[in-house]
Amino acid sequence: MNSEASATPSSDRVSELIDTHVHINFDQFDEDIDAVAAAWRSAGVVQLVHSCCHPREFSRIMALAEKFPELSVAVGMHPLEAAEWTEESATEIRELANSPKVVAIGETGLDFYHDVNQIPQQQAAFESQLLLASELNLAVIVHCRDAASQTAEILRNFQRQSSQPVRGVMHCWGGTPEETKWFLDLGFYISFSGIVTFKNAHQVQASAKMVPSDRLLVETDCPFLAPVPRRGKRNEPAYVRYVADCVAELRSVPKATLAAQTTKNARECFWPFQI
Repeated sequence: MNSEASATPSSDRVSELIDTHVHINFDQFDEDIDAVAAAWRSAGVVQLVHSCCHPREFSRIMALAEKFPELSVAVGMHPLEAAEWTEESATEIRELANSPKVVAIGETGLDFYHDVNQIPQQQAAFESQLLLASELNLAVIVHCRDAASQTAEILRNFQRQSSQPVRGVMHCWGGTPEETKWFLDLGFYISFSGIVTFKNAHQVQASAKMVPSDRLLVETDCPFLAPVPRRGKRNEPAYVRYVADCVAELRSVPKATLAAQTTKNARECFWPFQI
């Protein structure tokens, strides 16, 4: 068994947690996925949402969802894949979203950190996926990097014009408290990843303190961004416990309280009809 996969957080394993953003289809997990699953179960992770960066990933993700019943799925196209966006992409995503395993559209959004040459394509793909989420009454998972003002403006326009406003989550949030408020005002959940545990992540930590308790989520975004004390290693769903514990400490609330609240929030966001 891989030593990283078998190493689970030692804090309060009784409290249930939901990891709202994973990528366990990546090849970093090919050799020990069963051990990784055993580790997340040992750590109290009872449900996970698997994000999709491109529809071509969907069959692999669905195979994992069949293997692990606690794994639900989002389907969409990441902004860094937006050069491939076509009208047919929306049709394909709509058809894939018919699966009962699908609870969200995404991840979609804007990323101007890596690529400012595809802004029109990113915006078109984002707007189309917002419309899909609204029409299908699914949550939308929003990726936003170096594009907070543009993302907020697109969402404001959509919420004003749509007959059915979209619900969703700002995933792996790294914005300032001011930016955080923009998305809270739009009705979105805010999800914190291992970044919040980093020593110099002051603005993210400030945001984690000010989000209302009923709008707070936690995630790993694994295999990326492993939290302290696993920073620099492969991230995995079991480590969402470290994220939750850090956010609880920042907010001066018991760890079990934070776990229960974020689990309740995740269910309201992704599984509202099962509550």
